[in-house]
Amino acid sequence: MGWLTFSIVLLCLLISAFFSASETALTGASRASMLRLSKQGNSEATVVSSLMAMRERMIGALLLGNNIANIGASALATGIFTAWFGDVGVLYATGVMTVLVVIFAEVLPKTVAINAPDRVSLLVARPMRLTVFVLGPLLSIIEGIVRALMKLLGIKIGAHQAILSPTERLRGAVDLLHHEGKVEKQDRDMLGGLLDLSELQVSDVMVHRTEMTMVNADLPPEELVREVLASEYTRIPLWREKPENIVGVLHAKDLLRAMRANEGDMSAIDASAIALPPWFVPEMRPVSEQLKAFRRRKTHFALVVDEYGEVEGMVTLEDILEEIVGDISDEHDVVVAGVRAQPDGSVVVDGSVPIRDLNRAMDWRLPDEEATTVAGLVIHEARSIPERGQSFTFHGFRFRVLRRERNRITALRITAVPREVAEFDEKKPKRAGTAF
Repeated sequence: MGWLTFSIVLLCLLISAFFSASETALTGASRASMLRLSKQGNSEATVVSSLMAMRERMIGALLLGNNIANIGASALATGIFTAWFGDVGVLYATGVMTVLVVIFAEVLPKTVAINAPDRVSLLVARPMRLTVFVLGPLLSIIEGIVRALMKLLGIKIGAHQAILSPTERLRGAVDLLHHEGKVEKQDRDMLGGLLDLSELQVSDVMVHRTEMTMVNADLPPEELVREVLASEYTRIPLWREKPENIVGVLHAKDLLRAMRANEGDMSAIDASAIALPPWFVPEMRPVSEQLKAFRRRKTHFALVVDEYGEVEGMVTLEDILEEIVGDISDEHDVVVAGVRAQPDGSVVVDGSVPIRDLNRAMDWRLPDEEATTVAGLVIHEARSIPERGQSFTFHGFRFRVLRRERNRITALRITAVPREVAEFDEKKPKRAGTAF
């Protein structure tokens, strides 16, 4: 009889180990992975997804089964040791069962499950579904008692509020996978850029009007054609009277067709007649909406205006795609040196470089909420337009102004500083800066 009881104790420990491994696996398994496997026809993944959908009942079945197995094993073991050693057997049973339960029924199975939660959850899916079905009536009673107690304590049921939005949680998962070496930096940047589209406005990705290539529509036809063909761009805005007054957008292909129709006679070409009407979009439009608008209108070029209707810049489909995949260069692009790493560890940056591009290139986290370019960030933090030679420390970096043209900062040197030095320097007045 003693050996039969001992065998039952071992069986209870095995059942407890099963429930412990199942608890760790089913609570740690990836819902996304299970959904993907389920769509691929994996029936076990479908069972896991259904168990996750009724999480409260699943956890109740796990805890109930685990506690029944542990309590039963401890009670039977106490009887065995009491029969063998008398009253002192209670102490022996407590010590032996504590070791057995902790090692073989808790730590070992949970360690195995936590190393491969998805695989283990697929293995235990069908037995756990059967367990939930068998214990269903008892679990309903337990759930009712728990809900009544939670109501008495003033705890709202189903009022779970995530700290982060789904987008931020997805971004965190991508960053974690990159930190673990499972996702390359380029792929992380692409996924991050895709998630950022809904948060960006057209003004964050546009090309400012000071950097636009435009042609005066009133130029003689021969000179206008030469300027268009000399440009590396295929779509050129045309202005009349003043650069802000854009009257059309000339496509190089339309210009070449007109030249062919006129048998190469450039003097007979009327650029205003073949130019497309300009498309103006507000600078506060979300980039995701602008992308949809590009696809809907089947055009790749738009002019950006501010709240007063003044032209601020231009945005193209390529500008938006570059926010996702990084810089796109072709055989006609002109390489502009905007970020140059120095041997001493510092980085020389043009003032017009977008903060997002700098963060992506250097894997930094400079804020871009208040400014779009690096020069704009320095002016925002300094609360003034710095002079050449001034330096400022903020966000863990020292910014030194190398060149300034009129009211524009054209070049800066950025150096990472130790945290202690950065915190000390940031306490100083930012308006004064440091001159060299």
